[in-house]
Amino acid sequence: MEHIDWNDFEKVELRAGTILEVLEFPEARKPAYKVRVDFGEFGEKMSSAQITAHYTKEELVGKQIVGVVNFPKKQIGKFMSEFLVTGFADESGSIVLTTLMGKVPNGSKLC
Repeated sequence: MEHIDWNDFEKVELRAGTILEVLEFPEARKPAYKVRVDFGEFGEKMSSAQITAHYTKEELVGKQIVGVVNFPKKQIGKFMSEFLVTGFADESGSIVLTTLMGKVPNGSKLC
């Protein structure tokens, strides 16, 4: 593991956002959804997320998640991802979202 200093960590914009919409993403190589998330002052952003193993589209809408909003956009097939959805792999490798236990304003920075 490489060690970083506090200034490196502060460069990563880990922000809270609320999922507004979840769409199927049949063109993805691995099962995934397209999600539209409200990051407050940083706007609404789209990303893809390989989270179909643990979540239905319906249960994701309204959930607050943590995303990295300052990576460059990334082309995924014909889709342009605007932020990184964060999560952890479970014992089978399926992703469990990084979520919040309480409500915070959209756009809040992880501290």
